[in-house]
Amino acid sequence: MVDGGTMNRRSQELSMLEKNKCCGWSRFRCCFLILLFTAVAIFYFTDRIAEWAPKTKWALTWWEAYSGANGPYYVEYPHEYHFILDEPEKCQQQKPFLVLMVPVAPYNREARDAVRSTWGSERRVRGKRVLLFFLLALPSGDGMEQLQEKVLQESKEHQDLLQSDFIDCYKNLTIKTMVMMEWLSSRCPNASYAMKIDSDMFLNVNTLVNMLLNAPKENYMTGLVARWGAVLRDPNSKWYLPNNVFSEMIYPPYALGLGYIVSMDLPRKLVEASRKVKAVYIEDVYLGLCMRQLGINPTDPPAGNLFNVVPVNYNRCTYSRLIASTTHSITDQVNAWKDLQKPGPPC
Repeated sequence: MVDGGTMNRRSQELSMLEKNKCCGWSRFRCCFLILLFTAVAIFYFTDRIAEWAPKTKWALTWWEAYSGANGPYYVEYPHEYHFILDEPEKCQQQKPFLVLMVPVAPYNREARDAVRSTWGSERRVRGKRVLLFFLLALPSGDGMEQLQEKVLQESKEHQDLLQSDFIDCYKNLTIKTMVMMEWLSSRCPNASYAMKIDSDMFLNVNTLVNMLLNAPKENYMTGLVARWGAVLRDPNSKWYLPNNVFSEMIYPPYALGLGYIVSMDLPRKLVEASRKVKAVYIEDVYLGLCMRQLGINPTDPPAGNLFNVVPVNYNRCTYSRLIASTTHSITDQVNAWKDLQKPGPPC
């Protein structure tokens, strides 16, 4: 026989059980709704990211260049980059003998203006047409939107800027070099020669053209050629390559990146060779590897003092005979060119 107290307790237990069942059902509904909301949110934001990603190619390319399977020594090339600033008709319209390509950072307007006012202003030399282009990638960091607006305005003003959609930084110089080769191959195939030259260099276009009038028309690359260059294994070096990236002790011959010339058949061949050569971040070394893949050696210039990696103290006679030299400053670069334009024999 069950007493009243026991009945009352059982009644309370049944009541509590019913409440727990209700609470359990409420918790289930809450969990279900949370999961459903999460799934919808993931789908929505994934779709939004897909729409947003092409507009921020520079950020993605920066990340690809510094992380993932490539690591810090390889770069993202071959890859389908796109020019957001282009001058597609200039070579066809003006039919240059020589195309000067100047890689430069987006922020460095001062260097571009110095080149435009000096050796980059020479349009016809020894009867040959010369064209100038500056090659940029995308700015990054604080104020990049404002800087990009200035670059767009500069492009409208001068029509000599080429800009591709990857981040502009030292580690991406190989990418910049190879998109330059792509551009030359597609936009200027009928020119005879192209020269890649850094923006801080003095260039004697007259001496350069004079040399090219007697240069080979095919399979030709010249500049300051490095031979028997040792691979640097010091991790503190700017040009360090570990053994697992490049196991050889000596690089194949390559023209130093400060300034080199190619016959116009080479850009297409180098782009093709790049499909078989893993792209390292040291751009001139990488071109040397591609040249080896092609079975072509760079050619030493006809004289040993035409290209100078160490700044040469200005002397009118000396500068009239060299082709390219690094300089201590933009002021030195400008003053040397202006002095050479003065009438009278240089020597």
